[in-house]
Amino acid sequence: MRTLLTDDERAALGEHLPLWHVAEDGKALQRVFRFRDFSEAWGFMNRVALLAEKLDHHPDWSNVWNQVAIVLSTHDSGGLTSLDRTLAEAIDGLLP
Repeated sequence: MRTLLTDDERAALGEHLPLWHVAEDGKALQRVFRFRDFSEAWGFMNRVALLAEKLDHHPDWSNVWNQVAIVLSTHDSGGLTSLDRTLAEAIDGLLP
């Protein structure tokens, strides 16, 4: 089990991950990605899946045509941990 981020660490996420949002309850990071079409969105999801497998940390996500909504939380810890921050940074690194 990982240690939950402190209040200060959660507050600092906005500086490092400006396009991600901390959920109102403070237990998840959220972001919606938009692409040109379904194929581009699906390709992005495939790349995220490979990252998730590598980190053994899997997002809650959904896809509707050109949009992919991702929610990151470390469920067995009950909220946000450094693993969520690491995966969010890696996902952002997939984009041009």
